[in-house]
Amino acid sequence: RALLWLGPVYLAGYLGLSGSWVLLGLALWLCWGHNRRWKRDRLAAAFALLEDEQEAVCRGLAARHLPAWVHFPDVERVEWLNKVLVQAWPYFGTILEKTFKEVLEPKIRAKNVHLKTCTFTKIHFGEKCPRINGIKAYTKEINRRQVILDLQICYIGDCEIHMDISKFNLGVKGVQLYGTLRVILEPLLTEAPFIGAVTLFFMQKPHLEINWAGMSNLLDVPGINVVSDSLIQDFIAARLVLPNRITVPLKKNMNIAHLRFPIPHGVVRVHLLEAENLVQKDNFLGAIRGKSDPYALLRVGTVQYRSKTVPRDLNPIWNETFEFVVHEVPGQDLEVDLYDEDPDKDDFMGSLLISLVDVMSDRTVDEWFPLNKTTSGHLHLKLEWLSLVNDQEKLHEDKKGLSTAILIVYLDSAFNLPKNHFEYSNGECGAKKIKNNKYLKKTEREPSSFVLLTVGNKTQKSKTCNFSKDPTWGQAFTFFVHSAHSQSLHVEIKDKDRDTALGTSVVCLSHLLKDPNMTLDQRFQLDHSSSDSSIKMKLVLRALNVEEPDPQRVKAGVSASKQGPVRVMEKGGNQQKFVSPPKPEVSKEPLVSKDSAALESLPKKDSREDQDTNDSSSVPEPSETVAGLNETAREQNPERRPSSVLHPRAAVVPTLPAVQELRLAPSVTSLGSLPSSCFELSSSNLDLHNGTEMPLGEIQLTVRYASIRQSLVVLVNGCRNLVPSSNRGVDPYVRIYLLPDRRWTSRKKTSVKKKTLNPQYDEKFEFFESLEDVKKRTLDVAVKNSRPFISQERKELGKVRIDLSQEDLIKGFAQW
Repeated sequence: RALLWLGPVYLAGYLGLSGSWVLLGLALWLCWGHNRRWKRDRLAAAFALLEDEQEAVCRGLAARHLPAWVHFPDVERVEWLNKVLVQAWPYFGTILEKTFKEVLEPKIRAKNVHLKTCTFTKIHFGEKCPRINGIKAYTKEINRRQVILDLQICYIGDCEIHMDISKFNLGVKGVQLYGTLRVILEPLLTEAPFIGAVTLFFMQKPHLEINWAGMSNLLDVPGINVVSDSLIQDFIAARLVLPNRITVPLKKNMNIAHLRFPIPHGVVRVHLLEAENLVQKDNFLGAIRGKSDPYALLRVGTVQYRSKTVPRDLNPIWNETFEFVVHEVPGQDLEVDLYDEDPDKDDFMGSLLISLVDVMSDRTVDEWFPLNKTTSGHLHLKLEWLSLVNDQEKLHEDKKGLSTAILIVYLDSAFNLPKNHFEYSNGECGAKKIKNNKYLKKTEREPSSFVLLTVGNKTQKSKTCNFSKDPTWGQAFTFFVHSAHSQSLHVEIKDKDRDTALGTSVVCLSHLLKDPNMTLDQRFQLDHSSSDSSIKMKLVLRALNVEEPDPQRVKAGVSASKQGPVRVMEKGGNQQKFVSPPKPEVSKEPLVSKDSAALESLPKKDSREDQDTNDSSSVPEPSETVAGLNETAREQNPERRPSSVLHPRAAVVPTLPAVQELRLAPSVTSLGSLPSSCFELSSSNLDLHNGTEMPLGEIQLTVRYASIRQSLVVLVNGCRNLVPSSNRGVDPYVRIYLLPDRRWTSRKKTSVKKKTLNPQYDEKFEFFESLEDVKKRTLDVAVKNSRPFISQERKELGKVRIDLSQEDLIKGFAQW
């Protein structure tokens, strides 16, 4: 062995190579060994966790990394099913071993001439079976003739599979797989077997880690391991990740085409507008911080888009639009990641996860979203839900160049393809060339064909069917259409081995408009091919329609009608300050917002009905605001225009008399970024005496749950009539806990207001917890005095606790 190690060194010296080659080889060998040890250690750790789940859950409790069935009641723990899998796994393993030998091995040999010697020498699926960590069953917003299950799959396997190819041994020794597998049982029948078919697919790319054996260990070499892992994940995604599905019929003569390729639920149009207060990532010599070069990655399922990069700007403006096809609702989310572009490695700047179920319900959401996994930053998005309708009147061309329709292509099969292009292009001359060609056998075999489909400037490629004149692809593709009257679908069938065209076809989309259902399901004759060559496709055209919000439904988002005046906010650097209005006449102007196409005049109320018996101290101050924007008001009052350009979350403030007349609840301006239902605001004036005649003061809170961001939002508006704790005055601030969590890191605290008994804060805080978890908690709010360290003054000025289980958090509440 020692001589074997010294062999490369001797060879390098014998050939006269530089010593740097030896060092380079040594570095590669060390990295390869590190990767191997890292994979083995991870696999051993995963086995240890699998063996003692109780210890793993206890450690997770300490680190707050709880399994989903603990966090969410709708995710059920199914230990009984795991016990069944443990008992049945040896029998499944026997079936899989037989499948590998009798089915998979002949298919691999037929793929290529060099694979004819492929033989599985060892197939053992081990003792460790897959686990199901939780199951979530959907009962709402789905068809009554189907059952949808989400299975959280975890497979930490000690399988061992070895394969010999031309005296080379390749193998796998250990696999880790994590992912969410969706199982759809449909249609439900009134006769046995009661379920027509089972459809399986992963919602997103599963995490896969393979411990290689034999010559496959070379795949762990640095540089190669990243490519090999991504290729394997792409191979899985092409077959098992949405929109790809596996459908298994359980009833004879069951037509599963519409189950394998259902029409998508809709399209989400994402307007990436701008961001603000992003973190600084660029630095010079590790000390001097500069600005960043931010860009965004947007993902829905396997489709990902990248925005342009804005150089040296922490408040970038993109104004870009992206469109995603949504195949499954509920289940799919919009993921947004912000990065700082660097020459070496891009730095992470924050992320955002938005549930598309809420976007579909709200139809239009225009919000400022706080970024997660970072210290600061907000992202401004406008999201539109476009439903697919069978209405030709909706197919007018968009003036902004946006898509107006979606084309769904179901690629079925082709018939009687030519073996090569000489059969139809060159005639006798081509035949002579073939005879003199040394690759005669290669040209005489059946073609390995794939299809290129093009609409506009977008081209998609099908899988390859090997050695068949009548290939069957069975795939679906979607294209965005800008003008259905003028665009066409271009189809080209090509041979993989010779890269030649075996036939083409052009289908004008205007032909679909002649059918009432905008659908064509037929064989299309191929041009530049054999006289009887054809391709079978089904084309479905659907118009994209932005539905108007339901006036009876409580609207979510900044477009929600929130009654009340709006505070002016000016932007200075990365901070904001409030500005009082200079003139009383401003209150007659409509509310203004740069990023929302909506205006709403203030609601008119009878001052007598809303008049309170309290004194003037209970009247909200002029700065108390509520964001109220409405699209219809702008349409009805086109002559009203904003007199000045304000900050995106800015608006004009009415004066004190207007507020006194309206007697509305105070500000939720800073909650303008919340994508959920609007508040049912109420103002109460309660004198709290605590057994004495001296009131303790009041605090005004606005509390609600933002379903899209999965967070509890608490807005501290302000306090009034606080009790002074000393003659020198008080410097009040507000401290918030979400009990029973009293950790210092989870504490929320407002700024300190100097020398006032009626402080105004208008500060927003968020607790990122699930709605079920929040309903079990208590909100602990205390008003405290910022006193000197050794002062004898009373620190706590008052406290209130709110039992959140008794409140409607989705609707929200705001009161004193």
